[in-house]
Amino acid sequence: MSPSNARYFSCNCVIDPHVKRQLKINDIAEIRANKIHNAQVIGAWGHEKLLFLEWDTRNLLAKARQMRLGEGDANAIHTYFMKMLSQNDGFFSLIDLDEKGRLKNVLWADLRSRAACCEFGNVITFDTTYLTNKYDMPFAPFVGVNHHGQSILLGSRLISNEDTWLFHMAI
Repeated sequence: MSPSNARYFSCNCVIDPHVKRQLKINDIAEIRANKIHNAQVIGAWGHEKLLFLEWDTRNLLAKARQMRLGEGDANAIHTYFMKMLSQNDGFFSLIDLDEKGRLKNVLWADLRSRAACCEFGNVITFDTTYLTNKYDMPFAPFVGVNHHGQSILLGSRLISNEDTWLFHMAI
């Protein structure tokens, strides 16, 4: 173990609260994460003098984006799902909130998708490469294959972070 490499361990990652605030402000201004981090490197007079890595910057910004839900967004989703449930008997949804009442995960499926899951749910794939929504929450469509070899939607999910891989398909 080299003391010069100690900064690469997450236990040694230190981001000053003032720096965190500046990183978040730059992110709100839509400055790219690598540019935000490079500005910090320049301010610290080099990578070796900075107490955190670009990966730490990206993680901090990802968490900040997910927590920036607009006023009432979680309630709007809940209201919409309640409307769908009243109009469609087979509609299903789960909403997971954190301890502060902010949206963490959302899972939903309509009656047709639920029926398809019962019929063709032997093999299910999901792809979380889509980060095009406002909060950079991965969109995960659950997809199966029917007896004609066609892809069919079995359900959908928004996931708050990539650590959330365990899911319950109550379809």
